[in-house]
Amino acid sequence: MKQLYNTALYMRLSRDDENYGDSISIETQRTILRQFAKENGFHVVDEYVDDGWSGTSFDRPDFQRMMDDAEAGKINCIITKDLSRFGREHVMMDYYLEFLFPEKHIRYIAVAENEDTEKGLSDFVPFKNLFNEWYAKDTRRKVKAAQKAKFLAGEIVFTHAPLGYKRSPETPNALVIDEETRWIVEKIFDLAVHGSGARHIASVLTEEGIPTPGWMNYKRYGTFSHLYEGRDDYPGVWSIKEVKKILTSETYIGNTVHYKQTKVSYKSKKHVRNPPEKWVRIENTHEPIISKDVFDRVQEQIDNRRRKQRNGTPQIFAGLLKCADCGKAMHYTGICRDGNLYRFYNCGTYKAYGKHGSCTSHHIRYEILYTYVLSRIQHWAWQAMQGEDQLLEHLLKTGDKERETAAKKQTAELKKAEKRKAEVNRAFAKMYEDWAEERITEYNFNMLSQKYQAEQEELDKKTRELQAALSAKQESVENAKKWISLIREIGAPTELTAEMLNTLIEKILIHESTEGEFGGRDQEIEIIYRFVGKLE
Repeated sequence: MKQLYNTALYMRLSRDDENYGDSISIETQRTILRQFAKENGFHVVDEYVDDGWSGTSFDRPDFQRMMDDAEAGKINCIITKDLSRFGREHVMMDYYLEFLFPEKHIRYIAVAENEDTEKGLSDFVPFKNLFNEWYAKDTRRKVKAAQKAKFLAGEIVFTHAPLGYKRSPETPNALVIDEETRWIVEKIFDLAVHGSGARHIASVLTEEGIPTPGWMNYKRYGTFSHLYEGRDDYPGVWSIKEVKKILTSETYIGNTVHYKQTKVSYKSKKHVRNPPEKWVRIENTHEPIISKDVFDRVQEQIDNRRRKQRNGTPQIFAGLLKCADCGKAMHYTGICRDGNLYRFYNCGTYKAYGKHGSCTSHHIRYEILYTYVLSRIQHWAWQAMQGEDQLLEHLLKTGDKERETAAKKQTAELKKAEKRKAEVNRAFAKMYEDWAEERITEYNFNMLSQKYQAEQEELDKKTRELQAALSAKQESVENAKKWISLIREIGAPTELTAEMLNTLIEKILIHESTEGEFGGRDQEIEIIYRFVGKLE
């Protein structure tokens, strides 16, 4: 009596296999398997399809469902187009074909290769499985090489554009700013640069009903429908992780960073994080939303905010303190002595290299710094409450000298850049004439053209920046009014907070102490305020 086989038709297609077109598509596999089952009298119980899954792993959803059905006795025969559709890992293939299937009395057939466990597998099956695994490894290597070439060319591979951006309608694998959502990114960085942490930012965004990246992707692409379907008025809840991801992403300053993480091997889907030295950073791949200066200040605040002082108070000066001589960030230290916490800051360069470095300690006690800064803010807050007009006049008068000095320097640099730009333009024109008259070769013309074009672009950028800086001088009145408005909002502060400091102050420069005129030590603390600079 002929045995009845309850049969599973298994089909698999990986993303790499899609390059081969219809020859191994799911539909082609289905047609071949159905025809084979019909012609040979197999009773098909179900079809199992893993579309987009690599054969190097057997942790595939429909493969696992098929094996569960086999374990439950629903099927006793499995048919695939060929061995590679079943899998591309030779050790596991041997396990299934030589041990598990015989033990479970499951018949396996690879149609295109005429391999059938009931008739006995050919001696070439182990070699075929080994070749299939080698093929997967080689394909992965080629895909990685092609991806790297794309990355180095400035192309970006992404499923959905990050918040604030959208796919370029003109250039494949490129980002352009999304005017509908860029304001969300700008708001997040504005809150951060003024002292707010990720937890507070997430709370503010949620309370104000600002749409999350997940909700935006649902509205645009239909993803995460199980979370948002039927809730069109629900923009979602912001998580701390989402906020941190945005705040630390170089995407928003126009860079693309690849290879932050990698697979353990081509056989595994598990990812591990690469050390920063293995990252590949491509700069200026798209238009930035956030300036480099703002981004760097936020990163410094994040790095310093990760630690808290031993008494539990946050690092309120994080990202603000700089050594007046080398420009490095000041390093906080807290030491317990006789049950008391002794807190102070040292220059970051000195902290790293000691007396052998290029800078000195610039040592300052936390309590002294705190008291001085609080007193200065209290002073200007009191001045603002006494009369805005008088304070405005004082700010403009105080800043005039510094602004005039900076303006003179910028004007001189602008004239120099414009003069050099005119020289380059003349040289370019002369070179073109020489090439047209065949006085120089085409090779030299192309080489010099690239050199002059690069210099022209650099000079254009420099002149634009200098012109913008000179134009900013005209905005000094508005900036002073803005700063006065901010300090009036603070009122009469009795203590300092990170948000207050980052709202009012751009940076605090700590000078090295000197011998005092009447003994002891003198030390200058130079406060550079936002919008108005240093105030006398």
